Amino acid sequence: MDFQRARRALPIVAALLLAACGGGGGSSGSGPAPPPPQSQSYLDPTAYSSAGGASLAQPVETASVTHHAIAVGGTTLHYTATAGHLTAMAPVAGTAEASFFYVAYTLDGAAPAARPVTFFYNGGPGSASAWLHLGSYGPRRLVTGMPRTDAPTPFALVDNAETLLDVSDLVFVDAIGSGYSEAIAPNINRTFWGVDADAAVFRDFVMRYVSVNQREASPKFLFGESYGTTRSAVLSDLLESAGVDLEGVVLQSAVLDYNSNCALVARIIQPCTGYVPSYAATAAWFGVSRPVPADSALPDFLGQARTLASTRFDPEARAALAAGAQPDAALIADLAAFTGMPAGTWQSHFNMAPDFFRYNLLAGMTTGRYDARVTVAGTTPPSGDDDPSSYLITPSFAFRIGDYLANELGYTNPSGYTLLSNAIQSWNFSHDGRPLPDTVPDLAAAFAQNPRLKLLVFDGYDDLATPFFTTERDLARLGGTADVQVRGYVGGHMLYLDDAARPQAKTDLAAFYRRARGS
Repeated sequence: MDFQRARRALPIVAALLLAACGGGGGSSGSGPAPPPPQSQSYLDPTAYSSAGGASLAQPVETASVTHHAIAVGGTTLHYTATAGHLTAMAPVAGTAEASFFYVAYTLDGAAPAARPVTFFYNGGPGSASAWLHLGSYGPRRLVTGMPRTDAPTPFALVDNAETLLDVSDLVFVDAIGSGYSEAIAPNINRTFWGVDADAAVFRDFVMRYVSVNQREASPKFLFGESYGTTRSAVLSDLLESAGVDLEGVVLQSAVLDYNSNCALVARIIQPCTGYVPSYAATAAWFGVSRPVPADSALPDFLGQARTLASTRFDPEARAALAAGAQPDAALIADLAAFTGMPAGTWQSHFNMAPDFFRYNLLAGMTTGRYDARVTVAGTTPPSGDDDPSSYLITPSFAFRIGDYLANELGYTNPSGYTLLSNAIQSWNFSHDGRPLPDTVPDLAAAFAQNPRLKLLVFDGYDDLATPFFTTERDLARLGGTADVQVRGYVGGHMLYLDDAARPQAKTDLAAFYRRARGS
């Protein structure tokens, strides 16, 4: 779960069931099962805190190690799961900066030098990686049934047929102040709560993981979601500058330039151009657009919506914001047809913000922000959260991550696992001399340092947090020399929760990895 408004932090108390210690590593295996290796569980006695002023007195590097198998595409994969902490070290001084909690899945039996390794993280800022970990391409996933809302809760945890483990080793990393990750004194968690400091300490974690696990020769990939894509842009440049070449970067529901999204910060007054095609996609899903496109016609329909947004809406919205100009009647009529929102509403709310759209598209209903296809009756937010695509799934992720770590991965801790800290409330968003980050230049710098680098971007058409057209417009600034692929799917911010989108995205991911590796 990314891009939160930080209304709450959700502690999860892990059951204390197992004890011992372990380490990490990596490799590939299919076919007959070898004799089962011995697992090592770990009861971590350290008390972790997500408070901004918190820190650990000294680093602790211990992990549980467990062994598992999963059937993927008719092949049984044997793998090792390592759950615990590694310490990010300052690159010059060599001093301990922060203790990162991570879970790594490494395929048994393969030569590490030929085996890719992918680092996954969510965003927030302040979010742990549990959403990607238990929702996307790990070996186990939650059955959410999205966008339906009738799945039994807490959601069942099942083997993931779309796991990326057949392609790459997987490392899920929690940002400082989330999960069980914490700063090491004299640093405090808040030391790393900013665009530049966060990316730098992630760089140091990646380099430490690579060194400790002897993965220097492994092809390396980054996979970030939401604010995690902001991190990825800066991190990719930092890693390349540090001599760590990347094969590829995957951006899920990207936000690269905060200054181009009309809904991110209230003081930014600009056209909501990037949202118009997402409004059209949502209207098509609910059958209120005119016309309602067939599934096969949706790409063309959204192409027309992009053209409407960029060539007609954008210039008139800029004129309206600058001088109070009245929008053209023909444009208003076309906006009404594409989005299902009445012409009179467009006339009175021309530069329409996504929250207004969510509350007014369907009479007496609220649609989701992360996934606009999810609806609830009424327009009164329960418990301060106005997004049903968030609050209807969060409790299951909160419960399952602690249960999974303890009961399947052998890692237990007396602290609560922090799904979302309050980091965003004091986050330093400044970057490159601007109060809000624009990380497109960071991506450009990474490409300049490594011309072989490849970028894959996943977008959900029904995401009203990080709209796909805004991302496309931001990426266009990279020009034609960067190797960028953009893939859109019917789905929301966490499109991997959709049972139709997830297999499609896995197919595209596998092809991307093959291409990035030249195979």
